Amino acid sequence: MAEPEKSIIAGQIGDVVQSCKTGWLVLRHRGPSKIQFWFIALMVGIAAGGAAVGFRIAIEWLQGVLYNAKDVRSLQEFIADVEWYFILLIPVAGGLLTGIVLHVFTPDGRARSVADVIEGAAMNNGRVGIRSGLASAFASMITLSSGGSTGREGPVVHLAAVISSWVSGVLKADGITGRDLLGCAVAAAVSASFNAPIAGALFALEVVLRHFAVHAFAPIVIASAAGTVISRLTFGDVTEFMLPAGSALSFYQELPAFLILGLLCGLVAVVMMRTIFWADTMGTAVQKATGMPRWLRPAAAGLVLGALAIFFPHIIGVGYGTTSAALTGELLLYEAVVFTILKVIAVAVTMAGRMGGGVFSPSLMVGAMTGLTFGMIATSVFPNVSGAETLYALAGMGAVAAAVLGAPISTTLIVFELTGDWQTGLAVMVAVSLSSALSSRMVDRSFFLTQLERRGVHLAAGPQAYLLSMFRVSNVMRKPDHPRAASDEAIWQAIEAGHFIDPNATLEDAMPIFEETNEPFLPVVTLGAEGEPPTVQGALFQMDALREYNRALAATAAEEHS
Repeated sequence: MAEPEKSIIAGQIGDVVQSCKTGWLVLRHRGPSKIQFWFIALMVGIAAGGAAVGFRIAIEWLQGVLYNAKDVRSLQEFIADVEWYFILLIPVAGGLLTGIVLHVFTPDGRARSVADVIEGAAMNNGRVGIRSGLASAFASMITLSSGGSTGREGPVVHLAAVISSWVSGVLKADGITGRDLLGCAVAAAVSASFNAPIAGALFALEVVLRHFAVHAFAPIVIASAAGTVISRLTFGDVTEFMLPAGSALSFYQELPAFLILGLLCGLVAVVMMRTIFWADTMGTAVQKATGMPRWLRPAAAGLVLGALAIFFPHIIGVGYGTTSAALTGELLLYEAVVFTILKVIAVAVTMAGRMGGGVFSPSLMVGAMTGLTFGMIATSVFPNVSGAETLYALAGMGAVAAAVLGAPISTTLIVFELTGDWQTGLAVMVAVSLSSALSSRMVDRSFFLTQLERRGVHLAAGPQAYLLSMFRVSNVMRKPDHPRAASDEAIWQAIEAGHFIDPNATLEDAMPIFEETNEPFLPVVTLGAEGEPPTVQGALFQMDALREYNRALAATAAEEHS
């Protein structure tokens, strides 16, 4: 009887092993459609939420040490007691350390942020570079602690993407699973940063994945909730900003003012974005003209920031203290105008110096002060039909941020969850809709997509614009030994006519040549030295290129509607 019992036990063990193998394949290839994947999403959410909380704590601790501040939200009050030369030198030292870190650990000396996460989701199966990502997070932490005038949410989003990329690598996840894991990590990071679980989930879908597929919704929501729990366990269930009582919309006839505010905020957002891009272009030109090494560029920007901070300490750091002052009406009209201009300049200098950080928090600050300025003027001109001026600050905060991020839905919800004020939603939505509609026509939809467009990555126009760039000619061409390869005679005739392409080119390079020449194929050649004939690698047929393109479009559509 012993042998049958052993065979039964062995069979049961084999069934368990086979079930484990099947479960592993499910996690790798069909994870989002199975409940097992939700546990992975939960773990990713906890890790990303913890990273976001840790990043914030590290910045606040280091900022307190450097500027001897007990409360970093009131940093400008403590800076008044700091010697002017320390205010000048701290950003320089921070910039120097940032430059060295980025020079050593990144290939181009540039800190990674949200734009790189969006690119990873669209073109790299939901993955970002881990080494450069960790270096960027450290550099951004130094920047924000030592006087850089950017936000912490961008670095946090990329740090979360690093976590999900590592998990995707361990699981050997395919593109869909990798993107969903990326969305989970981003949602948790945003939720933990803002204590905003609804907005965190929608931000991941709207901005990073750029679709609202049903299969991704459940795991992303689970991760977003996990990130929020981590944040609330650490900081408590409190809103980031407290609004004064009575900031309600008085009459429906006041809504046209918020339409005008939305258009104004859209213009302010465009000015802010274009100023950042212009400053980056000028910084690169100065660097080339002076022969400045790239690791010194952040220190040079730090010098400019330190000089500004001596007179206007409000530009240092994330700026939530000044944003809160705008939302509670504690600023005078001239202060709101001056601080808005200075913040835009400070953000542009920080970003042009390649110091790291994001644009979310600065856009909230600029928007709140823009709205407060508009509100002060509007309520003084039409006092009988106007509500509180701080309501305009709230609407302006959402309107500028939505235009910069290209995320009207998630930004509207972030504003609500940051303030806890759901009663004034109509005013905020009106301003956000107009600002987003205007700004999206003056830039490539958002700050992040415009960043990518400047790098030659065409995501703003949709999959039809960037999918061709994902296929290398060498992977689609027919080699000479292919059963239906082009004849040698036809290949050399095309080469003599000047119609050929390099194997390292992409289909994005090839399709215009096909359209111009109307040839059925292009020889794929490697050019030799002067006087030597080119080496034929194969032939790229237009039919094959279109077939690959159609398959990619179909796969993208299937993922977005699954």
